[in-house]
Amino acid sequence: MAETLLGPVITKLIDLLADEVKSLNGVRKQVKSLQKELEFIQPLLKHAEAKLESGEIRDVMQVWVKHVREEANRIEEIIDEYLYFVEAEKHHRQSGCISCFHKACGFVKNLKQRHDIGSKIKDVKNSLREIKDRGQAYGLRPLEQGASSPTTYVEAPIDPRLGSLFIEKDEFVGLETESEALVRKLVEGSSARSVISLVGQGGIGKTTLAKKVYDEEIVKGHFELHAWVTVSQSYNVKKLLKNLKRQICTSDRGMEETDKEVEQQIQDLRDSIEAKSYVVVFDDVWQEEFWGVIKSALPNNNMGSRILITTRNVGVANSSPCDLVQLQTWSSKSSWELFCKKAFQYEFQGQCPQDLEHLSREIVNKCKGLPLVIATIAGLLSTKEKVELEWQRVLDDLNSKSEMNSELNSTAKILSLSYYDLPSHLKSFFLYFGIFPEDYSIECERLYRLWIAEGFIIARGEMTLNEVTEAYLKELLQRNLLAIGFVIGAGKTCRVHDLMHDVILSRADEVCFCRTWDENKSRFRGAGRRLRISGSIENVLKNVGDSPIRSVFLSDIDDQLTESFIVTLFKKFKLLEVLDFDSVPLNILPKEVGNLFHLKYLSLRYTKVKILPNSIKNLQKLQSLDIRRTLIRELPMEINELRNLRHLLACTINECSFDFHDGVQMHEGFGNLEDLQSLSLFEAHHGGIGVVKELEKLRKLRWLGVSKLTSETWKVVCASIRNMDHLQQLGLFAKDENEVLDMEYIPSPPRFLQELFLIGRLQNFPDMIPKF
Repeated sequence: MAETLLGPVITKLIDLLADEVKSLNGVRKQVKSLQKELEFIQPLLKHAEAKLESGEIRDVMQVWVKHVREEANRIEEIIDEYLYFVEAEKHHRQSGCISCFHKACGFVKNLKQRHDIGSKIKDVKNSLREIKDRGQAYGLRPLEQGASSPTTYVEAPIDPRLGSLFIEKDEFVGLETESEALVRKLVEGSSARSVISLVGQGGIGKTTLAKKVYDEEIVKGHFELHAWVTVSQSYNVKKLLKNLKRQICTSDRGMEETDKEVEQQIQDLRDSIEAKSYVVVFDDVWQEEFWGVIKSALPNNNMGSRILITTRNVGVANSSPCDLVQLQTWSSKSSWELFCKKAFQYEFQGQCPQDLEHLSREIVNKCKGLPLVIATIAGLLSTKEKVELEWQRVLDDLNSKSEMNSELNSTAKILSLSYYDLPSHLKSFFLYFGIFPEDYSIECERLYRLWIAEGFIIARGEMTLNEVTEAYLKELLQRNLLAIGFVIGAGKTCRVHDLMHDVILSRADEVCFCRTWDENKSRFRGAGRRLRISGSIENVLKNVGDSPIRSVFLSDIDDQLTESFIVTLFKKFKLLEVLDFDSVPLNILPKEVGNLFHLKYLSLRYTKVKILPNSIKNLQKLQSLDIRRTLIRELPMEINELRNLRHLLACTINECSFDFHDGVQMHEGFGNLEDLQSLSLFEAHHGGIGVVKELEKLRKLRWLGVSKLTSETWKVVCASIRNMDHLQQLGLFAKDENEVLDMEYIPSPPRFLQELFLIGRLQNFPDMIPKF
């Protein structure tokens, strides 16, 4: 955590020294001195973290680390407040004529700001010196780089299949009998609708078994309709039914339906599936009343339909007339097989060397037959040197964690070892999953953009920020801390197991990493920089209080977001860097968004916003703008002034017509956005050839999508593509079925192209396909 706690602050100080401090006479020296103090404290912080992880003088170290974090937040607050003032003054000057009186007032304000920042820096420096002296008195010294706490980035060897918590087919040991029996229960037997419940403790493999069976070809082919719904501890019936209908009623996809009452949603579902066979999986059900709520939506139509439920609670299974399948902990033999395949996946052909067998078997015994725990610990060991000393250290840690009195159960204690073993630079990345709800799958590309906006990523060597981010995620995957998935239209996704999510929340609370506001359960300890708001928004802004919030995520919001609420949120958190409105009831983006001068990431995806205000031009630090599935059809001219924009994502999908990829219209001059890496979808049938030619200036694009292509614009787009050396994803969509996509204009694919999407008439089969 040391790099991600102090690293961004040190970077901001360096940037301040390079730019703004030129106008702050007498302060440059103090800022430079502050930077040196932080750089000295950083290695002490790593030593403190090592002591915390070992359980040594835990309370004292927690207080010391808390003080370091508070001062780091204070420094960042000082810098950001000052830069906000500078930016606000600049926009005020640009807004029109300024009188002599106002100029004089501005001069006085500048003098006051210089004095304020100087006195604040002096105060912080004194605090840092006290913290440093106290840390040294506690015996903290710069920690030498070691195997457990590397401070430099080394890209880990990449397993081509990147093991996840969902066990791969060749590692699916111990459940073959259960898998075969479960398949028979689904495809054989009575024509009456039946319910099957998989019951077992957390981490025993319920979801793994259900997913494997659900994906079997014989199961897919046996039923006409299929749906997988993750329920979790807290669920919204309306949203659950909507999710179920979206999967089952394929003809309704692509159109945003108006809100309906539960009764009407149930009736719609019944009408859609009454005469068809279906298989539905409800994963991770906690509430015993769940079946009473959902059973009416799934008619007993005598078509041999099946419902599969996974749960930890036998009471949930007993709440419905079902065939109960109780999963037991794994046998010693199966546990050993899984451990070896995970721990020695890169060497020894998946077999345990003789000199490590005794220690390995002791470690496996500690996992108590739970495949999730086995996979996690084995994944940790796969990154270690294969020597007895490293194995003994892990075993000692397992023993100490099992004996500690803690609020975490024994399984969570064991899983927490994987967190403590992470290199310092990876801990914040892992804690980031605590921002999202339990069982939430997030698109990897979205995660990359968020991590970069948060300032977690520092370019290394010749690697781009995206490449460094991908490498970090791969390392988490290699350690079996994440489950990987794929969603059509969203690409690769990842999530953490709910048991690991509990571990993350516990650690996140300790370091004040993020906070969650929920009407029923709030986590408001400390002064977290990140805030997730869910449920009712009533009184949320009053209850949050004053804190250095830099990132706000809204999800599962019950109330309509009013303009007054949004404006108040902008005023309260004026230093925001990340703002995510994904899938919330939002109809308007107020012009006050232009006052968020620090904003780097803005998502309006799946909202009903129609217009971006002209004040968007003020967001000069904006890197990522996501307006997919909104009602925005045209971008304002001012978007062309956002020179730091890297990702512009905009499309509406209507699967009821040929023209189901509607892009966004742009104005001439968008070629000024030379740092753009993603542009999808750009609508070519607007503004003439001059607008389309702007594409030739965007040489850094890695992802390009162009819609409503005609034969005329097609030629211009193809000419631009030939000069895009970094292109990896390309989508080209014709205006209608009469337009021909002549692939002769792209004789060979861009060198790094990985994905190609074409919709339209092809005159000939493209020559470039065999080269792709």
